[in-house]
Amino acid sequence: MSDFHRNLLPECATATHQANTVLSRRKAIISRVLDFCRKLTGKKAKAITEAVVEQTETQPEPAAAAPERRPRRTNAEYSRNDSQRPGRPPRERYDNQRQDGSRAAANHAERPRYDSPRPRRDSSNLGPKLNPDHQSDILPALRIISRDQHTISRKDISPNALKVLYRLNDAGFEAYLVGGCIRDLLLGLIPKDFDVVTNATPDEVRAVFKNCRLIGRRFRLAHVVFGREVIEVATFRGHHSGGEEEENIPAGVRSDHGQILRDNVYGTIEEDAERRDFSINALYYSVRDFAIYDFANGVEAIQQRKIELIGDPETRYREDPVRILRAIRFATKLNMDLAPATKALIPELAILLKNIPAARLFDESLKLLMAGKAFDNFVMMRDLGILKQLLPQVHKVLKQDSEGKMFSLITNALQDTDERVAQDKPVTPAFIYAALLWYPVELRMQTLLIESGLNDIDALNIAMTEVLDDLVRTIGIPKRFTLVVRDLWSLQGRLSKRAGRRAFKLMELPKFRGAFDFMQLRAKAEGGQLAELALWWQQFVHADDAEREELVLDLGKEGVEVKKPRRKRKPVRRKPAADQA
Repeated sequence: MSDFHRNLLPECATATHQANTVLSRRKAIISRVLDFCRKLTGKKAKAITEAVVEQTETQPEPAAAAPERRPRRTNAEYSRNDSQRPGRPPRERYDNQRQDGSRAAANHAERPRYDSPRPRRDSSNLGPKLNPDHQSDILPALRIISRDQHTISRKDISPNALKVLYRLNDAGFEAYLVGGCIRDLLLGLIPKDFDVVTNATPDEVRAVFKNCRLIGRRFRLAHVVFGREVIEVATFRGHHSGGEEEENIPAGVRSDHGQILRDNVYGTIEEDAERRDFSINALYYSVRDFAIYDFANGVEAIQQRKIELIGDPETRYREDPVRILRAIRFATKLNMDLAPATKALIPELAILLKNIPAARLFDESLKLLMAGKAFDNFVMMRDLGILKQLLPQVHKVLKQDSEGKMFSLITNALQDTDERVAQDKPVTPAFIYAALLWYPVELRMQTLLIESGLNDIDALNIAMTEVLDDLVRTIGIPKRFTLVVRDLWSLQGRLSKRAGRRAFKLMELPKFRGAFDFMQLRAKAEGGQLAELALWWQQFVHADDAEREELVLDLGKEGVEVKKPRRKRKPVRRKPAADQA
């Protein structure tokens, strides 16, 4: 053994002794804790035992114990299917019966008959709680469509929506799927979302669901959040006269024009159906009996491909003018026709859209322009006089030239957007609004150049600011979109200057691709030199580095910005020093 190892032995022995000491201390501590727990448990058990004995001596003898509950049968017991307990065989037997048809027939023939029929589920209290005293001059007689008369299955419904329905029912409330989801399922479409209506107030809904948040001031709603999916839960709406309102919240308020400003008034399911906008949306689906409750002949309207308002059209439009836009959107989306009474008053009452907040109009414009039916919606809004209220600058230019280059540009832009939506490609509202307002901006720019003598860049900036400010006051487009619109417009003038390294630098800009696509749409509408410019840029974008250099060299003096000659200043004649003295 070396000297190094000899010197190392005492150190190892010391370390081992210290480790053993630590382990022994830990064992002692653990044993003391266990002894303490045993003593404490023994004292508590002794006290409980004495209390039970004392209570038993003072109280009379208890009643006879209830018979023990029969344990749950196993699959082997179910397979016997004896007559002592009629019940459904397990799932495995049904699967085997599907695989072997002869065996299924034999088992069915040998299955014993029971003297007493199976108890049926009581469906007398599964439907909505209707008010027998309610008399409606608006709605027809209620039509109940049972499960065997419609095609809606729970497999087509969101599992999270079913959770909301079942939990509200278990909590003692009524709950139904309502509106567009039922309409789309009957038409064979995939619903975008699922809305629930209930007789529970928003605060009661929040008490049932921990993942719930309340939103809205005009219409108070509950959003039940399941990850990225949000189930919207609304309370039955009532009429402003006689409805129940929530505590500490004012009743429904109307403006001078008849528009509903606050609507936290709650009522019954009949009143809620009367408050629905269109007959195709007054359909209620219940998971208790899987039936559809049709309060306004909505199923018949779907079969007739008709969009019809519930009640008096003028009153309904004045209550919420956005229903004008919703009627157009449903007509184009579902390929239906507007009922004559629903369509007749739209040109007259379209001016009421000016009373709608700009932010809400922006949300509705997204649904009109970004859902795959932008061109059809635009044409319908132009024909019904709605464009004059929402986009007065566009209406003014189209009125002068209804089928000119502006209409051609808008048509190409909206049709391309519809194609991208159909192909599930990304779209942005900034590109659409840039196409809608380009010619109003160009017209205003020409006016400024003539009247004030500004240069092109300053005139364009002022024109863009004025047109966008007017638009934002009507349709509240967020700044993140208006900035993109300004970039697309400002790059149109720079794309004509391609000499030197300018073309290469323009391609490096983040908004170049959008500006190039926008210029191609303009070239389709205008033709001429702009079409040649768009063709050159298309070749430049798809070429390699060497070909791009050749394309720039072939331009020569073309594409170079022609600078205006600078005016020479007259020399200032200074007086001699003697004269100054």
